[in-house]
Amino acid sequence: MTMENIHQASVYSIALKTVISVSTGFLLALVLTYHALEVQLFMIDNGAEDWRIAMTWSRISRILLEVVVCFIHPFPGEFYFLWVTKLPNHGNRIASRYVPVDVMLSLPMFLRLYLICRVMLLHSKLFTDASSRSIGALNRIDFNTRFVLKTLMTICPGTVLLVFMVSLWIIASWTLRLCERYHDPEHANLLNTMWLTAITFLSVGYGDIVPNTYCGRGISVSTGLM
Repeated sequence: MTMENIHQASVYSIALKTVISVSTGFLLALVLTYHALEVQLFMIDNGAEDWRIAMTWSRISRILLEVVVCFIHPFPGEFYFLWVTKLPNHGNRIASRYVPVDVMLSLPMFLRLYLICRVMLLHSKLFTDASSRSIGALNRIDFNTRFVLKTLMTICPGTVLLVFMVSLWIIASWTLRLCERYHDPEHANLLNTMWLTAITFLSVGYGDIVPNTYCGRGISVSTGLM
């Protein structure tokens, strides 16, 4: 690979990370706007005149947690750290690799998938229908994401479970590949990590391919428990 190609690759990388940073800024602005509207609705529903009444410690904690989750992303630039691990697949030898920090910053971005549940809530007929909300208010039912998911589980449990399992399988396979690809070439292939995730989830465990890093092992254990 020539120096020109390396330079072009770094330019593309910085451009992509810049786009991610800009989109993250827009996302944070939308999240704060959503919570501001939520506080206004709380004030209207409860006849409060001061917005500080709505800012309970629970609400503040949720907002801060959501901002932190949405803020984490790969930053423009090239940063590396030394990752040392033992490779059970290769005679327990010790391997050290310089791994981009983007690996650790991109994994938490999957937590942003909670926004899908929020979209489902905001577009649910239970949430948008005035009559349903009125009946819910009379019966002290809070139309939140948990209530909408329970309703979907009651209406179409098979579809919800299928979507959840397939999504979990794909996400776990991708994150496992991201954790393992720098230490073991076998895990660089997404199909191999999908196979490992499947046999772990099904409690088969043939042992033909195993995770090497603590990151990969943690994902495998989490997948098995789910």
